[in-house]
Amino acid sequence: MRSSARPAAAKGFRLLALTCAAALGVAGMSACGDDSGTGEAKIGVILPDSKSSPRWETADRKYLEAAFKKADVDYDIQNAQGDKTDFQTIADQMITNGATVLMIVNLDSGTGKAVLKKARAQGVATIDYDRYTIEGKADYYVSFDNVAVGKQNAEGLVECLKEKKVKKPVIAELNGAPTDNNATLFKEGYDSVLDPLYDSGEFVKGPDESVPEWDGTQAGTIFEQMMTEKKNKIDGVLAANDTLAHAAISVLKKNKLGGEVPVSGMDASTQGLQNVLTGDQCLTVYKPVKQEADAAAELAISLAEGKKEKLDDTLTDPETGHKTPSVFLKAQIITAENVQDVVDDGYVTAEKLCKDIAAECEKAGIS
Repeated sequence: MRSSARPAAAKGFRLLALTCAAALGVAGMSACGDDSGTGEAKIGVILPDSKSSPRWETADRKYLEAAFKKADVDYDIQNAQGDKTDFQTIADQMITNGATVLMIVNLDSGTGKAVLKKARAQGVATIDYDRYTIEGKADYYVSFDNVAVGKQNAEGLVECLKEKKVKKPVIAELNGAPTDNNATLFKEGYDSVLDPLYDSGEFVKGPDESVPEWDGTQAGTIFEQMMTEKKNKIDGVLAANDTLAHAAISVLKKNKLGGEVPVSGMDASTQGLQNVLTGDQCLTVYKPVKQEADAAAELAISLAEGKKEKLDDTLTDPETGHKTPSVFLKAQIITAENVQDVVDDGYVTAEKLCKDIAAECEKAGIS
Protein backbone atom coordinates (compact mmCIF):
# COMPACT_ATOMS: atom_id res chain seq x y z
CA MET A 1 0.00 0.00 0.00
CA ARG A 2 2.91 2.33 0.68
CA SER A 3 5.97 3.21 -1.29
CA SER A 4 9.20 4.01 0.52
CA ALA A 5 7.22 4.74 3.67
CA ARG A 6 9.96 4.70 6.28
CA PRO A 7 8.77 5.43 9.82
CA ALA A 8 10.70 8.66 10.16
CA ALA A 9 10.63 12.24 8.95
CA ALA A 10 11.79 12.64 5.36
CA LYS A 11 15.43 13.53 4.83
CA GLY A 12 16.09 17.18 4.28
CA PHE A 13 12.81 18.17 5.87
CA ARG A 14 13.73 20.37 8.81
CA LEU A 15 11.44 20.06 11.82
CA LEU A 16 11.01 23.74 12.63
CA ALA A 17 9.06 23.40 15.82
CA LEU A 18 11.45 21.12 17.62
CA THR A 19 12.50 24.52 18.94
CA CYS A 20 8.91 25.61 19.62
CA ALA A 21 8.51 24.83 23.31
CA ALA A 22 5.66 27.18 24.08
CA ALA A 23 2.72 25.37 25.61
CA LEU A 24 -0.33 27.47 24.86
CA GLY A 25 -3.74 27.06 26.44
CA VAL A 26 -6.24 25.01 24.46
CA ALA A 27 -8.61 27.17 22.46
CA GLY A 28 -12.36 26.69 22.43
CA MET A 29 -14.12 24.30 20.12
CA SER A 30 -14.83 27.02 17.58
CA ALA A 31 -12.22 28.67 15.38
CA CYS A 32 -9.25 30.17 17.13
CA GLY A 33 -9.62 33.00 14.63
CA ASP A 34 -7.03 34.75 12.53
CA ASP A 35 -3.76 35.34 14.30
CA SER A 36 -2.17 38.76 14.15
CA GLY A 37 0.41 37.63 11.62
CA THR A 38 1.57 39.48 8.54
CA GLY A 39 -1.65 38.78 6.62
CA GLU A 40 0.43 37.85 3.57
CA ALA A 41 -0.14 34.13 3.99
CA LYS A 42 -3.12 32.34 5.42
CA ILE A 43 -3.27 28.74 6.59
CA GLY A 44 -6.56 27.00 7.28
CA VAL A 45 -6.71 23.90 9.47
CA ILE A 46 -9.81 21.74 9.94
CA LEU A 47 -9.81 19.30 12.85
CA PRO A 48 -12.37 16.47 12.75
CA ASP A 49 -14.07 16.25 16.15
CA SER A 50 -13.48 15.84 19.86
CA LYS A 51 -15.07 12.40 20.15
CA SER A 52 -12.74 10.11 18.22
CA SER A 53 -9.80 11.23 20.36
CA PRO A 54 -9.24 14.08 22.85
CA ARG A 55 -5.89 14.81 21.18
CA TRP A 56 -7.34 17.10 18.50
CA GLU A 57 -8.21 19.79 21.02
CA THR A 58 -5.81 19.03 23.87
CA ALA A 59 -2.67 18.59 21.76
CA ASP A 60 -2.83 19.21 17.99
CA ARG A 61 -4.52 22.59 18.28
CA LYS A 62 -2.09 24.02 20.83
CA TYR A 63 1.00 22.73 19.02
CA LEU A 64 -0.13 24.05 15.62
CA GLU A 65 -1.03 27.40 17.18
CA ALA A 66 2.39 27.65 18.82
CA ALA A 67 4.21 26.96 15.55
CA PHE A 68 2.10 29.39 13.51
CA LYS A 69 2.44 32.14 16.11
CA LYS A 70 6.20 31.68 16.28
CA ALA A 71 6.38 32.04 12.49
CA ASP A 72 4.02 35.05 12.63
CA VAL A 73 1.68 33.72 9.95
CA ASP A 74 -2.03 34.32 9.58
CA TYR A 75 -3.97 31.16 10.44
CA ASP A 76 -7.42 29.81 11.25
CA ILE A 77 -8.03 26.52 13.10
CA GLN A 78 -11.56 25.15 13.34
CA ASN A 79 -13.13 21.88 14.48
CA ALA A 80 -16.01 20.33 12.51
CA GLN A 81 -17.15 18.38 15.61
CA GLY A 82 -17.97 15.32 13.54
CA ASP A 83 -20.42 17.11 11.23
CA LYS A 84 -19.74 16.48 7.53
CA THR A 85 -21.78 19.47 6.40
CA ASP A 86 -19.94 21.76 8.81
CA PHE A 87 -16.64 20.31 7.61
CA GLN A 88 -17.40 21.36 4.03
CA THR A 89 -18.82 24.73 5.11
CA ILE A 90 -15.69 25.51 7.13
CA ALA A 91 -13.52 24.62 4.12
CA ASP A 92 -15.60 26.82 1.82
CA GLN A 93 -15.30 29.75 4.23
CA MET A 94 -11.55 29.33 4.57
CA ILE A 95 -11.07 29.25 0.80
CA THR A 96 -13.37 32.24 0.32
CA ASN A 97 -11.50 34.15 3.02
CA GLY A 98 -8.24 33.72 1.15
CA ALA A 99 -6.55 30.64 2.58
CA THR A 100 -3.54 29.71 0.46
CA VAL A 101 -2.93 26.44 2.33
CA LEU A 102 -5.57 24.04 3.65
CA MET A 103 -4.67 21.29 6.11
CA ILE A 104 -7.40 18.77 6.96
CA VAL A 105 -8.03 15.78 9.20
CA ASN A 106 -10.86 14.18 7.26
CA LEU A 107 -14.03 12.76 8.79
CA ASP A 108 -14.08 10.21 5.98
CA SER A 109 -12.45 10.00 2.57
CA GLY A 110 -15.61 11.06 0.71
CA THR A 111 -15.93 14.33 2.61
CA GLY A 112 -12.20 14.94 2.50
CA LYS A 113 -12.04 14.25 -1.24
CA ALA A 114 -14.74 16.84 -2.00
CA VAL A 115 -12.97 19.49 0.08
CA LEU A 116 -9.54 18.77 -1.43
CA LYS A 117 -10.96 18.88 -4.96
CA LYS A 118 -12.51 22.30 -4.33
CA ALA A 119 -9.31 23.62 -2.79
CA ARG A 120 -7.24 22.34 -5.69
CA ALA A 121 -9.57 24.05 -8.19
CA GLN A 122 -8.93 27.35 -6.38
CA GLY A 123 -5.17 26.91 -6.41
CA VAL A 124 -4.98 26.23 -2.68
CA ALA A 125 -2.12 23.97 -1.53
CA THR A 126 -3.37 20.98 0.48
CA ILE A 127 -2.09 18.77 3.28
CA ASP A 128 -3.67 15.60 4.64
CA TYR A 129 -2.85 15.69 8.34
CA ASP A 130 -2.73 12.42 10.28
CA ARG A 131 -5.52 10.78 8.23
CA TYR A 132 -5.00 10.03 4.55
CA THR A 133 -7.85 10.87 2.17
CA ILE A 134 -8.26 8.05 -0.35
CA GLU A 135 -8.56 9.47 -3.89
CA GLY A 136 -8.12 12.95 -2.41
CA LYS A 137 -4.82 13.75 -4.15
CA ALA A 138 -3.63 16.08 -1.40
CA ASP A 139 -0.32 17.73 -2.23
CA TYR A 140 1.28 16.32 0.92
CA TYR A 141 0.61 13.91 3.78
CA VAL A 142 1.99 14.19 7.33
CA SER A 143 1.38 11.34 9.75
CA PHE A 144 2.89 8.40 11.56
CA ASP A 145 3.74 5.10 9.92
CA ASN A 146 0.33 3.75 10.85
CA VAL A 147 0.99 0.17 9.80
CA ALA A 148 3.97 0.20 12.16
CA VAL A 149 1.74 1.70 14.87
CA GLY A 150 -0.67 -1.21 14.46
CA LYS A 151 2.22 -3.68 14.72
CA GLN A 152 3.40 -2.05 17.94
CA ASN A 153 -0.10 -2.31 19.39
CA ALA A 154 -0.25 -6.05 18.70
CA GLU A 155 3.34 -6.74 19.72
CA GLY A 156 2.69 -5.07 23.06
CA LEU A 157 -0.46 -7.12 23.63
CA VAL A 158 1.38 -10.34 22.77
CA GLU A 159 4.03 -9.51 25.38
CA CYS A 160 1.35 -8.82 28.01
CA LEU A 161 -0.28 -12.19 27.31
CA LYS A 162 3.06 -13.99 27.47
CA GLU A 163 3.71 -12.44 30.87
CA LYS A 164 0.37 -13.79 32.07
CA LYS A 165 1.25 -17.20 30.59
CA VAL A 166 -2.20 -17.60 29.06
CA LYS A 167 -2.39 -20.67 26.84
CA LYS A 168 -4.22 -20.25 23.52
CA PRO A 169 -5.67 -16.86 24.48
CA VAL A 170 -8.89 -15.77 22.78
CA ILE A 171 -8.38 -12.29 21.32
CA ALA A 172 -11.13 -9.75 20.68
CA GLU A 173 -10.38 -6.95 18.23
CA LEU A 174 -12.03 -3.53 18.48
CA ASN A 175 -11.10 -1.73 15.27
CA GLY A 176 -11.44 1.96 14.51
CA ALA A 177 -14.01 3.58 12.25
CA PRO A 178 -14.49 1.75 8.93
CA THR A 179 -14.49 5.15 7.19
CA ASP A 180 -11.04 6.08 8.54
CA ASN A 181 -8.11 4.93 6.39
CA ASN A 182 -5.87 5.10 9.46
CA ALA A 183 -8.01 2.40 11.08
CA THR A 184 -7.43 0.25 7.99
CA LEU A 185 -3.68 0.78 8.25
CA PHE A 186 -3.64 0.07 12.00
CA LYS A 187 -5.48 -3.19 11.35
CA GLU A 188 -3.11 -4.12 8.56
CA GLY A 189 -0.31 -3.71 11.08
CA TYR A 190 -1.77 -5.66 13.97
CA ASP A 191 -3.16 -8.39 11.73
CA SER A 192 0.37 -8.95 10.41
CA VAL A 193 1.37 -9.84 13.98
CA LEU A 194 -1.75 -11.69 15.13
CA ASP A 195 -2.74 -13.65 12.01
CA PRO A 196 0.34 -15.92 12.09
CA LEU A 197 -0.42 -16.67 15.76
CA TYR A 198 -4.02 -17.53 14.87
CA ASP A 199 -2.87 -19.70 11.98
CA SER A 200 -0.42 -21.60 14.19
CA GLY A 201 -3.03 -22.20 16.88
CA GLU A 202 -0.95 -20.39 19.49
CA PHE A 203 -3.69 -17.73 19.76
CA VAL A 204 -7.41 -18.03 19.04
CA LYS A 205 -9.14 -15.39 16.94
CA GLY A 206 -12.23 -14.10 18.72
CA PRO A 207 -14.76 -11.42 17.74
CA ASP A 208 -13.43 -8.78 15.36
CA GLU A 209 -15.52 -5.64 14.77
CA SER A 210 -15.12 -2.03 13.70
CA VAL A 211 -16.53 0.80 15.81
CA PRO A 212 -18.38 3.54 13.88
CA GLU A 213 -16.84 7.00 14.35
CA TRP A 214 -14.44 5.65 16.99
CA ASP A 215 -17.33 6.17 19.40
CA GLY A 216 -16.72 4.95 22.95
CA THR A 217 -20.38 4.35 23.73
CA GLN A 218 -20.83 2.16 20.67
CA ALA A 219 -17.56 0.40 21.48
CA GLY A 220 -18.93 -0.51 24.92
CA THR A 221 -22.09 -1.95 23.41
CA ILE A 222 -20.12 -3.91 20.82
CA PHE A 223 -17.74 -5.30 23.44
CA GLU A 224 -20.60 -6.33 25.72
CA GLN A 225 -22.00 -8.31 22.80
CA MET A 226 -18.57 -9.87 22.26
CA MET A 227 -18.43 -10.93 25.90
CA THR A 228 -21.91 -12.43 25.70
CA GLU A 229 -21.04 -14.27 22.50
CA LYS A 230 -17.90 -15.78 24.06
CA LYS A 231 -19.51 -16.31 27.50
CA ASN A 232 -16.91 -13.95 29.00
CA LYS A 233 -14.09 -16.13 27.63
CA ILE A 234 -11.97 -13.35 26.18
CA ASP A 235 -8.33 -13.36 27.24
CA GLY A 236 -7.02 -10.26 25.47
CA VAL A 237 -8.41 -7.14 23.81
CA LEU A 238 -6.72 -5.42 20.88
CA ALA A 239 -8.29 -1.95 20.93
CA ALA A 240 -7.33 0.44 18.14
CA ASN A 241 -7.19 3.45 20.49
CA ASP A 242 -7.58 4.40 24.14
CA THR A 243 -11.21 5.48 23.76
CA LEU A 244 -12.14 1.98 22.60
CA ALA A 245 -9.85 0.43 25.20
CA HIS A 246 -11.56 2.34 28.01
CA ALA A 247 -14.96 1.18 26.77
CA ALA A 248 -13.77 -2.44 26.92
CA ILE A 249 -12.23 -1.90 30.36
CA SER A 250 -15.53 -0.56 31.69
CA VAL A 251 -17.30 -3.72 30.52
CA LEU A 252 -14.57 -5.94 31.96
CA LYS A 253 -14.87 -4.20 35.33
CA LYS A 254 -18.61 -4.69 35.30
CA ASN A 255 -17.91 -8.41 34.87
CA LYS A 256 -15.29 -8.36 37.67
CA LEU A 257 -12.48 -8.88 35.16
CA GLY A 258 -10.81 -5.48 35.43
CA GLY A 259 -7.04 -5.85 35.30
CA GLU A 260 -7.35 -9.57 34.60
CA VAL A 261 -7.68 -9.32 30.81
CA PRO A 262 -4.84 -7.49 29.01
CA VAL A 263 -6.12 -4.57 26.93
CA SER A 264 -4.04 -2.56 24.48
CA GLY A 265 -4.71 0.90 23.09
CA MET A 266 -3.25 3.88 21.28
CA ASP A 267 -2.93 7.67 21.67
CA ALA A 268 -1.53 7.91 25.21
CA SER A 269 -4.61 9.87 26.23
CA THR A 270 -4.78 10.93 29.86
CA GLN A 271 -7.45 8.29 30.49
CA GLY A 272 -5.37 5.68 28.66
CA LEU A 273 -2.25 6.47 30.66
CA GLN A 274 -4.23 6.35 33.90
CA ASN A 275 -5.57 2.94 32.90
CA VAL A 276 -2.01 1.80 32.21
CA LEU A 277 -0.86 2.99 35.64
CA THR A 278 -3.78 1.33 37.45
CA GLY A 279 -3.14 -1.96 35.62
CA ASP A 280 -6.42 -1.96 33.73
CA GLN A 281 -4.66 -1.45 30.39
CA CYS A 282 -1.38 -3.15 29.63
CA LEU A 283 -0.10 -0.59 27.12
CA THR A 284 -0.86 2.34 24.88
CA VAL A 285 0.98 3.36 21.73
CA TYR A 286 2.18 6.94 22.03
CA LYS A 287 2.32 9.02 18.87
CA PRO A 288 4.33 12.16 19.74
CA VAL A 289 1.77 14.63 18.40
CA LYS A 290 4.06 17.62 18.84
CA GLN A 291 6.49 16.19 16.30
CA GLU A 292 3.64 15.58 13.86
CA ALA A 293 2.13 19.03 14.36
CA ASP A 294 5.51 20.72 14.10
CA ALA A 295 6.33 18.94 10.84
CA ALA A 296 2.93 19.77 9.36
CA ALA A 297 3.14 23.39 10.49
CA GLU A 298 6.56 23.89 8.94
CA LEU A 299 5.35 22.37 5.69
CA ALA A 300 2.24 24.57 5.69
CA ILE A 301 4.29 27.70 6.40
CA SER A 302 6.68 26.85 3.57
CA LEU A 303 3.78 26.32 1.15
CA ALA A 304 2.16 29.57 2.26
CA GLU A 305 5.39 31.31 1.34
CA GLY A 306 5.08 29.88 -2.15
CA LYS A 307 7.78 27.24 -1.77
CA LYS A 308 7.60 23.64 -2.97
CA GLU A 309 8.95 20.95 -0.65
CA LYS A 310 10.54 17.78 -2.00
CA LEU A 311 10.05 14.87 0.41
CA ASP A 312 11.79 11.51 0.16
CA ASP A 313 8.85 9.42 1.30
CA THR A 314 5.54 8.78 -0.43
CA LEU A 315 2.28 7.03 0.33
CA THR A 316 0.52 5.24 -2.53
CA ASP A 317 -3.23 5.67 -2.78
CA PRO A 318 -4.72 2.14 -2.62
CA GLU A 319 -7.42 3.05 -5.15
CA THR A 320 -5.68 5.26 -7.71
CA GLY A 321 -1.99 4.49 -7.28
CA HIS A 322 -1.33 8.22 -6.84
CA LYS A 323 1.87 8.81 -4.86
CA THR A 324 1.60 11.54 -2.24
CA PRO A 325 4.83 13.09 -0.90
CA SER A 326 4.80 12.28 2.80
CA VAL A 327 6.40 12.74 6.20
CA PHE A 328 6.25 9.67 8.48
CA LEU A 329 7.07 9.76 12.18
CA LYS A 330 7.76 7.08 14.78
CA ALA A 331 5.52 5.97 17.64
CA GLN A 332 6.46 4.40 21.00
CA ILE A 333 4.97 1.63 23.15
CA ILE A 334 4.11 2.94 26.62
CA THR A 335 3.70 0.69 29.66
CA ALA A 336 3.65 1.56 33.37
CA GLU A 337 7.46 1.48 33.29
CA ASN A 338 7.86 4.40 30.86
CA VAL A 339 4.77 6.61 31.28
CA GLN A 340 7.22 9.26 32.51
CA ASP A 341 8.43 9.60 28.89
CA VAL A 342 5.05 11.03 27.90
CA VAL A 343 5.13 13.45 30.84
CA ASP A 344 8.68 14.50 29.95
CA ASP A 345 7.47 15.27 26.41
CA GLY A 346 4.92 17.70 27.84
CA TYR A 347 2.03 15.78 26.29
CA VAL A 348 0.37 15.52 29.70
CA THR A 349 1.26 17.07 33.06
CA ALA A 350 1.98 14.94 36.09
CA GLU A 351 -0.62 16.97 37.99
CA LYS A 352 -3.39 16.16 35.52
CA LEU A 353 -2.31 12.55 35.08
CA CYS A 354 -1.99 11.79 38.78
CA LYS A 355 -5.20 13.36 39.95
CA ASP A 356 -7.09 10.59 41.78
CA ILE A 357 -4.29 8.02 41.25
CA ALA A 358 -1.50 9.50 43.37
CA ALA A 359 -0.41 6.13 44.79
CA GLU A 360 -0.04 4.58 41.34
CA CYS A 361 1.93 7.58 40.10
CA GLU A 362 4.24 7.45 43.10
CA LYS A 363 4.84 3.75 42.50
CA ALA A 364 5.69 4.45 38.85
CA GLY A 365 7.95 7.36 39.77
CA ILE A 366 5.87 9.94 37.91
CA SER A 367 6.95 13.49 38.65
